[in-house]
Amino acid sequence: MTLQHTEVAVVGGGMVGGALALGLAQQGFEVTVIEQAAPPAYDPASKPDVRISAISAASVDLLRGLGVWEAVQAMRAHPYSRLETWEWENAHVAFDAAELKLPRLGYMVENNVLQRALWQALEAHPKVTLRVPASLKALHPHERGYLLTLDNGDELAVKLVIGADGANSQVRQMAGIGVHAWQYEQSCMLITAECENGPGESTWQHFTPNGPHAFLPLFDNWASLVWYDKPARIRQLQGMNMEQLQREILLHFPSRLGHVTPVAAGAFP
Repeated sequence: MTLQHTEVAVVGGGMVGGALALGLAQQGFEVTVIEQAAPPAYDPASKPDVRISAISAASVDLLRGLGVWEAVQAMRAHPYSRLETWEWENAHVAFDAAELKLPRLGYMVENNVLQRALWQALEAHPKVTLRVPASLKALHPHERGYLLTLDNGDELAVKLVIGADGANSQVRQMAGIGVHAWQYEQSCMLITAECENGPGESTWQHFTPNGPHAFLPLFDNWASLVWYDKPARIRQLQGMNMEQLQREILLHFPSRLGHVTPVAAGAFP
């Protein structure tokens, strides 16, 4: 067991924790990142991550300021220049980059690509210490800061603890911070699909009584489909093979989707 000192401990090295840790380090703070697993190495031959983020122009500026946007683009990022939403084929709203005098609205980026780009920058920064694999076991007030105990028995004395460890944050629970929450009675399925044609640069969302259906264009002929519905319906979809899921997509997504072949799916509350 060892006792180490650092200014800031960031628990969670995902997109949020990684970006914040890197920004703090670039401002001169000594930062320790506690993370259970490093993101996987990038494989250009791999299929898209089922988790996709729509990155706005403002977020691109943030990533560029952190010095990681070029690394993201060197891996995979797909621009989108048009966003459409509609309900029952009316109440149609569209945002176009050209009309807004912008080169594009943003980019679709796989979460593991963003995590990898940030992680590489953290590994290279002299002010950052990565504790991986590691997890937090205890957190207590200590002098003018906090004492963190890790799963291997090591202790960290820090001035500031940042919880970037997800919806069921251990940091939040250990700090006694409560939440007020409610149940939407909806779940979401993310589906990686191969398109018959190039997906273009338009992303859209179609609202239905059971929840929205969305289309996110990706690189080459890949796209991500988003299906919101009641939890029981999503569980039913999870139990299907890809051929059965394809039939459900063709039945329930708008005809403009065209012919797609699902290859992977994941469901989230």
